[in-house]
Order: sequence, then structure tokens, then C-alpha cells
Amino acid sequence: MIKKFRLFKLLSVLAILMFALSGCNNSASVTADSTTLASSSVQSRQVAGVENTFAVMAPLHVENWGWGDFENQLATVKGYGVQAVSVDVWWGDVEGSGDDNYDWSYYDTIFGKIRNAGMNVVPIMSFHQCGGNVGDDYTSNLPPWIWGHYNGVSSEDLRYEGEEGTFSSEYVSLWADSLVMDEYVDFMDSFENHFAYMASDIDEINISGGSAGELRYPSYNKHDFGGYPNRGSLQAYGQFAVDDFRNDMITKYGSISGVNSAWGTSLSSSYDINPPGQPNAFFNNWDYKNTQYGLDFMDWYNQSLKEHGKRMINAAKDAFDNQFANIDLGMKIPGVHWQISNPNNPRLAELTAGLIKASDDYQSASTGHGYGNIVNTFVDNNRQVNMHFTCLEMGNDEGNAYSKAQDLVFWVAQAAADQGVRIKGENALFGGVISDYGWDHIDNAFAYASFTGLTVLRMNDVASGTGAYRYAQLINAYSNTIPSGWDTAYFRGTANSWDTTLMSKNSAGLWETTQDFGSDNPRFKITHNDDWAEAYPATDYLITGGAGTYTITFDENSKAVVATKIESVNPGPTPVGDLVIHFREWESATTYSVHPWNGLSGDVAMDFEGSFNGGYWWKVTISNAPADFMLCFNNSNGNWDGVDRHYTDQGSDIYVVKGDSSIYTTRQ
Repeated sequence: MIKKFRLFKLLSVLAILMFALSGCNNSASVTADSTTLASSSVQSRQVAGVENTFAVMAPLHVENWGWGDFENQLATVKGYGVQAVSVDVWWGDVEGSGDDNYDWSYYDTIFGKIRNAGMNVVPIMSFHQCGGNVGDDYTSNLPPWIWGHYNGVSSEDLRYEGEEGTFSSEYVSLWADSLVMDEYVDFMDSFENHFAYMASDIDEINISGGSAGELRYPSYNKHDFGGYPNRGSLQAYGQFAVDDFRNDMITKYGSISGVNSAWGTSLSSSYDINPPGQPNAFFNNWDYKNTQYGLDFMDWYNQSLKEHGKRMINAAKDAFDNQFANIDLGMKIPGVHWQISNPNNPRLAELTAGLIKASDDYQSASTGHGYGNIVNTFVDNNRQVNMHFTCLEMGNDEGNAYSKAQDLVFWVAQAAADQGVRIKGENALFGGVISDYGWDHIDNAFAYASFTGLTVLRMNDVASGTGAYRYAQLINAYSNTIPSGWDTAYFRGTANSWDTTLMSKNSAGLWETTQDFGSDNPRFKITHNDDWAEAYPATDYLITGGAGTYTITFDENSKAVVATKIESVNPGPTPVGDLVIHFREWESATTYSVHPWNGLSGDVAMDFEGSFNGGYWWKVTISNAPADFMLCFNNSNGNWDGVDRHYTDQGSDIYVVKGDSSIYTTRQ
């Protein structure tokens, strides 16, 4: 179903935001009237009383990337409204050298840089392996000592064993939770003790529930045949898993005879209870759906994953019980969108990943289209636990893989809303947020479902170009940040020798002051109080419009700072009426200005106009403009376009581009 919606706030505000965007001329044209693809299953809504959050994911390991680039990109995304950075805290890196031997030095550095940029942190307790999955450019194995840590328990017992007899080392099998759970708690205890001082800078703590940090089985990982977009392989063939299945069935039916009665079998003992011996036939013949044995096995498989998720949440609650006791927790559910519409065996990839129940009616919203049980992991935890869900950037029919990604996004959102679970979204793949296609689907999810936040994979994809432009647009449309309620704001800069000048609120609710700046590197900041504990922007705001008097405004909610020069335009001796000047920018900047002379003087600040013909344009109207004057352009970066033009009454609406001395009467 195709619907249209208008973004809640128009693009004119991007005159403030665009200073953070680099390489914008390479992005596709986007207008305020975006056509989006909306599902009819969920009505448009946001969750009342819940603050929407907007974050980015840090690189898997910044030292492979470069600290300088990392800091520059932090400044960029912070500039247009991103609030927090999600960081994998790799168990294998921190505790790899030995049990209870923790090295937090890397995280001291990265958290410090994020906080210095004025942003918060969302640490991920990453109890999974890094390396071997899509987009992995770093390797961090689980602590090697864990595989031989328990007397009488083999390393294979601790691993998931798939239907092909292969073993996964990406995450300790959930059927070994009773052994390893204390290690998880110890790790999280140490994390809280070490970083207790930054509790106020942590927005949420996410808990890894399986491979790639997601609550799922490693059913489609490289150790087995079950890669994308196959059905995936069952992961319940390890001895601990088999024992648990046997015990669960005996408990359910009371005895082996009860099992035989329910299944129509003649098993001799509980040792005859096993996972499917011929998985292909089990699925191809629909035994998983049409036999009691199949339903029991698949529902146990799903329930085991849910119970593991609950145990991980409880472990985090036990560990984060002091300085972090009031911080939200979170866990990720993957968007396994392929094989959904397979006409022969629908939904198998989700089943082998453990996400849905075979006994549910997949077509019914009453069961969450099969997701009701796994979503219930996030209910009744006596603490706020947010569910994160991936693949928001995708449409249906992705990759000819029987995909229904867009439908899946809405099914899971509805299932979460039905159970009162707070859901936040992510894109699933690198590159999914560098095109308008991906952002149109993300916009659609926010417009018509109950998503209360977005975490973008990864920061570099939204630090320039279309990714930055569209993320800024989304934040502007859906930001509902609870006001900070500042009672004071102070101007501090070269204009007052870095003393404190109390600002006042104007009729628009912005803090305001008027200051005179000279030409000697004029700069300033806004502070909350008369100290430097909270100051904006992160780096000094540089006045680039020349000496003069400026009105400074500050928005305490968005932290946006604007400096507007106060000066009158000399119309010259022979006015020709209003003249509208349009200029296509060549680089991202907070503001652009017309610099006229020989008939008109004084820089004139321009307003951001929008995206046209693949470029970003600024415009200004000069009243009573003379019929003859010279002009060029500069921006808030202190750069000039380098070409002089001679206006000789070519028209009342003119268009100018960098590097071209011509004055046009149509947009280029």
C-alpha cells in the first residue's frame, strides 16, 4: 500500500543543521514531500510520554579506523542531533588474558572521546565473537580460557552443535548458561565498578544474547550450510541441548509412555528422544508443523531461546545494581526477513533462528505473526528493557530471497506495541543508509509504527552525503526530547573577554544576547552555569562574518547556536527593486553570505533554500538593489568561492554557481 506523509518540520531548519554535513553535493535530491511505503497493518503513531532516541554505532574497533576520523565524525553527527554512540565492549578483548583479569584501557579512551564530543554512550556487553559475519572488519574471539574452564566439560559441550555436526565458537551455547552465567555477571560487575563515574553519560546498556549480539541461534552463520538466504540449520544437537529436550518432554508428558501417546511413537526410553534425525525431510514434509513431535521440538527450541534472553536480562539486573541501577537495558532481535514468502516452506529461516513458534498461526496479528513469545522476553522485568529490531531500511522482495522485510518490521512493531514493549530500530546492513531507498523505508517505519529510537549502522555512513542529510531530517521530524528546563544560560567569548554574560529568553523561547565582535579571531561558547561543566558547542563557535554586532541565540533543547550579524544593506544610488540571489554551495557550512561591492556593501547572510538539480542552494532577497554592483560569496568556514561576478540588471531572480563568473536567470 502506498501512502504519503509530510515531514513534521520543513527543511528550512537545516540552515542550522547543515554545517555538520560534508560531501552533500553527492547526495540524491530529497524534498519535504517524501513518498513512503507504508504498511496498512499499523496506524501512524508515536508513543506518548516516551523520548525518542537517535544513536550511531561506533566502528567495531576504532584503532583499525583512525582516532582522528572518529573524532571528526563524532563532531559531525553531534552537530545535527545524534545523541549517543553505541560501542561493542568485547568480552574477548577485555578478559581474554585470564579469568577476572580485565583490561578496560581501550574503553577508557573511546568513552572519553565520545564524552568530550558532548555525546552519551550505549555500551554493548558483547559476549559474542567479532569476525566472520557480514561487515566484520575486526576479529575478537571469546576468551580462550572459557572453553576449558569447567572440569569434566568439553569445549564441544559449551558450543552450539548444528544439524551437520559442526560447532560454533561465536557464543557459548545457551544450554551451558548454568555454567557460564557467573562469568557474565562478573564481567558486568567489573564494568560497572570501573565506569561508575560516567553513569550519567550512559543512555542504555545493551546485552548480547547470541551471535552478532542478537537474541538468536547461529543458524545462518558460516560454520554451517545455513547462510543467507537458505532456511538455516538447527542448532540443538549438542549433548546439553539434547538432554534438555529430553527432560522437557518427560516433564511435559509425565513419562516416556506419555510421550509415545502424544507423538504416536514406541520409544523405549528418554534416550530415544532426539532432535530431528533428517532435518531436510522434517521441514520438506512439514513435520515441524503437522506433527505433535515437530510442534513440541520447535516450540521447545523457541522457548529455550526466550528463557536464555530472560536469564541474560536477570544477569544484567544483578550486575548493574549500584551506580547503573537506573539505566535502561536493551537487547537486539534480528530481522530474519528471507524465506518468509517461500511458497513451499514459509518462515523456515525464522524458525531455525529460534525467533517464532511453530504452533502459532503465522498469519495472525494475535500471535505477533509468530513473534509473540520472543517479544514477551521484554515483559515483566521490573526494569525498563528496550527491544531493538533490525532491517528497517529494507523493502519487501529484497534480493530475490522470498523476503518480506518491510512486512516483518511492522509485524514485530505491532507485536511489541500489543505487549507494551518499547521498540527501537536499526538498519541491518552496511550501506543501507547511504541511499534514499533505505531512508524512505526508515521514515515509513517511524511514521506508521511505534518505534521510539534509531541506531544507525555505522557512524561513517551518516557523517556525510545522503546518510547525514536524511538522518538529520529524520531527527528533526521525530525528535521529542524532553526539555532540559535551563534556568540560566551564559555567553562567554572574545566579546566579553571570556567572562560570563547572563542571557535572556526571547519570545521564541531561545536564549539570546547581543554582542560586539572585533576582527581578532572572534569566538564564543554558551554555558549552562557560570562554570565550564556544560558548554556548547563542543568547539568554539567562530564568527566568520567579520567585525560587527551580532545577535546570538541558543536553543537549550537542541543545543543549536546561531549568530546573526546586525547590519543594514546600502541599496545604492539607483534601486531596481527586489533582487533574489540564489547560490549553489560547494561545501557544507553553517551559513553562506553574499559579499557585494562597487554599488552595494556589507555581507548579506543567505537562507538555506533546499536541494535542486543535485545540489544544495542558498538564497537571499535584497530590497531596492542597485542595477550595477559586484558580488562573490563566502561561508561560515571562512572560505570564498573565488570568482567575481558583475551584476548589470540581468534580472530580478538570478542564479550563481561556484567557479563560474556568469549570472544566470534559470537554475543550473
